[in-house]
Amino acid sequence: MSKSQVFAQNEEPAERQLTKVGYEGRGANLGSPNTPTRLLVEEDIRTEPLLRFPEIDDSMEGWYDFKSRIDDRHGLRFGIDYTAWYQHLSDSLTDENWAASGILRAYGEWTPFNRQDRNAGRLVFKLDNRHKIGSDITIANLGGEAGYIGQTGVLFNDIGWQVIDFNWQQGLGNGSGGIIAGRFDPMDYLAVLGYANPWTSFSNLSTLLNPAVAFPDVSWGLGGGTWLGDNWYVKGSINDANGTLTNYQWLRDGSEFFKWGEVGWSPGRGERYTTNIHLGVWHVDEREEAGLDSASGFTVGANWTSGDQRWMYFARAGWADGDASLMEKSYTLGFMRKFRRNADLLGLAVNWGEPPQDELEAQTTGEFFYRLQLAENLAITPNIQLLKDPALNEEDDSVWVTGLRIRLTL
Repeated sequence: MSKSQVFAQNEEPAERQLTKVGYEGRGANLGSPNTPTRLLVEEDIRTEPLLRFPEIDDSMEGWYDFKSRIDDRHGLRFGIDYTAWYQHLSDSLTDENWAASGILRAYGEWTPFNRQDRNAGRLVFKLDNRHKIGSDITIANLGGEAGYIGQTGVLFNDIGWQVIDFNWQQGLGNGSGGIIAGRFDPMDYLAVLGYANPWTSFSNLSTLLNPAVAFPDVSWGLGGGTWLGDNWYVKGSINDANGTLTNYQWLRDGSEFFKWGEVGWSPGRGERYTTNIHLGVWHVDEREEAGLDSASGFTVGANWTSGDQRWMYFARAGWADGDASLMEKSYTLGFMRKFRRNADLLGLAVNWGEPPQDELEAQTTGEFFYRLQLAENLAITPNIQLLKDPALNEEDDSVWVTGLRIRLTL
């Protein structure tokens, strides 16, 4: 079992099975924790919850057996989850000071042929329903009410049913590498660090991603990557620079692309999520319809996990040339700590970002969370954020964001 699995798993008794269904990792494993392929593995690992409900836990075993049979017979793996977020601002520039949003997701991968072949190809998919819960605005828009550049809850918008991922991933080199073609988010593959999972860890965009990258939204693209031995890897992609979550048209505004490449190092292929250092470069073409000039930049990132797999430390930085990214410069530092038989998770991070507009001051973001595993398939996560000197807010030096995330998985 790899170290990346050890960091995510719990210290289960020897007689208890470590996974629910038995979804082992496949392929070169070069995506982020948010990709459907990785989510299937992470969510399959059993947890040791605070509250034990034997009747509920036992009733789920039939569901896990069903998923296992579907995988064995048809090569189809899938997961379902629902996440709800509530956040409140201590100060707002408008009458809106709170928001609540939810996301229902179904995701998976289908391997139709040669499932035991490490070079087997698979169709990867993810379907979301993103919606508001009783509020006038979404979590994704709440930061703007405080004059903050960024999102206090990334992904939690109000776009209804949308196909987020729909791509073919083909293994190459006996599982050492592969290519991806179709609809995907390039930020699920660029500058990946193992802590960045919007469902189980942090929430703020500046913490999870690098705001000094002019990343497009989910879009059509072509990419690939491979391990060079056991320690070094390279990867990259080219995507439609004007892709959006709600538009499926190919090159809607013409041949304008977002391109990136990355080289990274890890002590082993199975440890890329837990111990990793990488350097990436990117470029986005001029977008005439959007009124944006071309831009480019580079990003560096690293994380390290202690020998007992309880502490993870991380750092990332980015620099951009041009006005297309949220920030011209961005620096992030933080850590995470496992508690209580590795079931609970605590995290703390700080980001400093300087906008590309000369008239705007830099803003600082602090974020703290504690994920409490209530039951094997249910977790709640209190979250506190400090928005220091929001760049578009001349009234408040500091704005606090308090929130609660609830997540149910099947």
